[in-house]
Amino acid sequence: MTLMKFIVALAFLAILASLVSALVFMMRNGRSTQTKSGHMVKALALRVGLSIILFICVLIGWHLGYIQPTGIAAGQ
Repeated sequence: MTLMKFIVALAFLAILASLVSALVFMMRNGRSTQTKSGHMVKALALRVGLSIILFICVLIGWHLGYIQPTGIAAGQ
Protein backbone atom coordinates (compact mmCIF):
# COMPACT_ATOMS: atom_id res chain seq x y z
CA MET A 1 0.00 0.00 0.00
CA THR A 2 2.84 2.37 0.73
CA LEU A 3 4.25 1.85 -2.76
CA MET A 4 0.90 2.82 -4.30
CA LYS A 5 0.82 6.05 -2.27
CA PHE A 6 4.37 6.82 -3.34
CA ILE A 7 3.54 6.25 -7.01
CA VAL A 8 0.44 8.46 -6.83
CA ALA A 9 2.37 11.22 -5.04
CA LEU A 10 5.15 10.98 -7.62
CA ALA A 11 2.62 11.22 -10.45
CA PHE A 12 1.05 14.32 -8.85
CA LEU A 13 4.48 15.93 -8.57
CA ALA A 14 5.16 15.17 -12.25
CA ILE A 15 1.83 16.72 -13.21
CA LEU A 16 2.59 19.84 -11.18
CA ALA A 17 6.10 20.08 -12.64
CA SER A 18 4.69 19.91 -16.15
CA LEU A 19 2.16 22.63 -15.32
CA VAL A 20 4.88 24.87 -13.87
CA SER A 21 7.08 24.35 -16.92
CA ALA A 22 4.18 25.36 -19.18
CA LEU A 23 3.77 28.52 -17.08
CA VAL A 24 7.49 29.29 -17.42
CA PHE A 25 7.34 28.84 -21.21
CA MET A 26 4.25 31.06 -21.37
CA MET A 27 5.82 33.81 -19.28
CA ARG A 28 9.15 33.66 -21.15
CA ASN A 29 7.67 33.78 -24.66
CA GLY A 30 4.52 35.80 -23.99
CA ARG A 31 6.06 39.22 -24.50
CA SER A 32 8.02 38.59 -27.67
CA THR A 33 6.57 39.24 -31.09
CA GLN A 34 7.38 35.74 -32.26
CA THR A 35 5.67 33.52 -29.73
CA LYS A 36 7.10 30.03 -29.68
CA SER A 37 4.25 28.24 -27.96
CA GLY A 38 5.36 24.77 -29.08
CA HIS A 39 7.14 24.10 -25.80
CA MET A 40 4.13 25.28 -23.80
CA VAL A 41 1.76 23.11 -25.82
CA LYS A 42 3.99 20.06 -25.35
CA ALA A 43 4.18 20.66 -21.59
CA LEU A 44 0.39 20.99 -21.33
CA ALA A 45 -0.12 17.90 -23.49
CA LEU A 46 2.25 15.99 -21.21
CA ARG A 47 0.24 17.16 -18.18
CA VAL A 48 -3.00 15.97 -19.72
CA GLY A 49 -1.44 12.63 -20.65
CA LEU A 50 -0.03 12.14 -17.14
CA SER A 51 -3.42 12.99 -15.62
CA ILE A 52 -5.20 10.45 -17.81
CA ILE A 53 -2.61 7.77 -17.03
CA LEU A 54 -2.92 8.48 -13.29
CA PHE A 55 -6.72 8.25 -13.47
CA ILE A 56 -6.57 4.95 -15.33
CA CYS A 57 -4.01 3.57 -12.86
CA VAL A 58 -6.23 4.54 -9.92
CA LEU A 59 -9.20 2.82 -11.56
CA ILE A 60 -7.17 -0.33 -12.24
CA GLY A 61 -5.81 -0.30 -8.67
CA TRP A 62 -9.34 0.01 -7.30
CA HIS A 63 -10.60 -2.77 -9.56
CA LEU A 64 -7.77 -5.12 -8.53
CA GLY A 65 -8.26 -4.33 -4.84
CA TYR A 66 -5.02 -2.40 -4.25
CA ILE A 67 -7.02 0.72 -3.34
CA GLN A 68 -9.91 0.48 -0.88
CA PRO A 69 -12.51 3.23 -0.65
CA THR A 70 -12.74 4.96 2.72
CA GLY A 71 -14.86 7.69 4.19
CA ILE A 72 -18.60 8.00 4.53
CA ALA A 73 -20.57 4.89 3.66
CA ALA A 74 -23.06 5.17 0.80
CA GLY A 75 -26.59 6.08 1.83
CA GLN A 76 -25.74 7.89 5.06
